Amino acid sequence: MQQNLSAKPNLKPATLAVLIQCAALFTVLSVTWAIYWLTTIIFNINLTYPIFTLVLLQALFAAFFSYLTGMAIWWRWIHLGFPVAIWMMSILHIPNAFYLLGFIVTLSLYWTTFRTQVPFFPSRPVIWQQVLSLIPQNRPIRMIDIGSGLGGLSMCVAKARPECLIEGIEIAPLPWLISLVRAKLKRSRAVFKFGDYRALNFANYDVIFAYLSPAAMQALWQKSHAEMRSGSLLISYEFEIPDAPPLSVISNDDQGKMLYVWKMP
Repeated sequence: MQQNLSAKPNLKPATLAVLIQCAALFTVLSVTWAIYWLTTIIFNINLTYPIFTLVLLQALFAAFFSYLTGMAIWWRWIHLGFPVAIWMMSILHIPNAFYLLGFIVTLSLYWTTFRTQVPFFPSRPVIWQQVLSLIPQNRPIRMIDIGSGLGGLSMCVAKARPECLIEGIEIAPLPWLISLVRAKLKRSRAVFKFGDYRALNFANYDVIFAYLSPAAMQALWQKSHAEMRSGSLLISYEFEIPDAPPLSVISNDDQGKMLYVWKMP
């Protein structure tokens, strides 16, 4: 049953998430109305529902519908926590300025996620060291980290390989700004660009590192296969490319996630 339901939606995750919350709300209202009708009209029992009970039902139904539609596991946790968070903020009487600040920060982090389907995923130092070991050692290279986030990987590689040109590109303004400031403070040789990696010419790079999302991998492969030079490396952390067997798969101790490496023919 799960396979059939998960194959139906052909929507962006953000759109599907909104529809799931609406479906959960409709279900909660339907269930509570049915219980009210049975207890009040048939059995003459007047039941009242604590607001938290309704909030918890909304969260559980939304998480369940997210599971049925095959959304990624982190979306299930988001659906589970979202109604509870809204309820808690309403009873705590948080000042309006807090919501505005939260909106601005969230927008600067995820403002293009709806279009690109690539949320903010920071990599970890263990991955940086593995990427360093994959870079050709016998010559200077030019490498770019697409979706460079806070710039940790690029600055690590630039420090270890000062003879190489290491770049990062980030489309979300806040992570890009943070990476720019960090590079200035650390006097890093890494160069950070603000923009969409799809506007780049991959032929200019010897190594391309990507930590994107499953939704972006097919388009990344098409661009890489069309533009990257023979012998250049495409490295993806965690996410495979459908129907494109990698040259090697490298495991690490980061919760079982893998590095996938392709070498252009």
